[in-house]
Amino acid sequence: WRKILSMLFETGHPWITFKDPCNIRSPQQHVGVVHSSNLCTEITLNTNENEIAVCNLGSVNLTRHLKPADNGELVLDHEKLQKTVGVAMRMLDNVIDINYYAVAKARNSNLRHRPVGMGMMGFQDALHMMRKPYASRDAVEFADESMEAICYYAYEASTELAAERGAYSTFKGSLWDKGIMPLDSLKLLEEERGGYVEVDTSSRMDWDALRARIKKHGMRNSNCVAIAPTATISNIIGVAASIEPTFQNLYVKSNLSGEFTIVNEHLVRDLKRLGIWDEVMISDLKYFDGSVMKIDRIPEDLKRLYATAFEMDPRWLVEAAARRQKWIDQGQSLNIYMAGVSGKRLDDTYKLAWIRGLKT
Repeated sequence: WRKILSMLFETGHPWITFKDPCNIRSPQQHVGVVHSSNLCTEITLNTNENEIAVCNLGSVNLTRHLKPADNGELVLDHEKLQKTVGVAMRMLDNVIDINYYAVAKARNSNLRHRPVGMGMMGFQDALHMMRKPYASRDAVEFADESMEAICYYAYEASTELAAERGAYSTFKGSLWDKGIMPLDSLKLLEEERGGYVEVDTSSRMDWDALRARIKKHGMRNSNCVAIAPTATISNIIGVAASIEPTFQNLYVKSNLSGEFTIVNEHLVRDLKRLGIWDEVMISDLKYFDGSVMKIDRIPEDLKRLYATAFEMDPRWLVEAAARRQKWIDQGQSLNIYMAGVSGKRLDDTYKLAWIRGLKT
């Protein structure tokens, strides 16, 4: 463990994947073992000498699934989210059948188990729109609420597809077949460890009804949810990648088309509202590499709201991720940002992630 921490301290690698929650909470533990993950560590699927794991991915843009409540505050639009996830799951399931497979082992695996990975992007933008700092209890609660909804609607869509198209071939004997949902599998992890799982297990939605539906019709897909990094597609539509916090409020992005200055539009809008978006402010943001913390004219509440990745305690990232992980049947691509890194801080952070039940 000391050697791993030393390597993390020096290089940022290796990317840690905890094998016990990956396997103990896997719906497909009856037909294999999760030996490894992909590069970004959100995919936790079985592999063996006859099967190469394959997973088709899609991500919900959270910023397009908020609506004003009666009090004027933005809240999650469940009706729209249910529709979006339902259509996306159908499309992902279609891809399994129409895809080109260069390797027979990949085709066999994908057609046999039919795993897909619904995720999210624009989480940080949604927090900005809702006026919730990432490093806050409100953000952790929103992580919980939004992920529960996406997972519920993804699993619901899969069982509806099973009623229409038939269950995947290895459904019998899976955790789904036994009525064990991802939230329930936390108990399996706790039993296996003899404790050492400290996660909030509260829920908001009617999981008993969904459990009964799955018992009746089965599942079309062995796995349904995984949070991928979404770097390219989130850039295309102009939102923050995946579940990532803001890296910088002002930076330059380079590609083959040239260099582009990217600025946090939510911050600009707030500064314009306060009448302090001017040439001096632009110069200050450039001087402080996009950080607002040392700019005196910016109010404290905006400094908290627009704190960048290295300006917040990494424990908030872990706490939000833990709330998501309890609903997810695969994993999430989670980056840890740490200023003033030390061996002790790394040790504390990764042990917190382990005891909170994170897979990766």
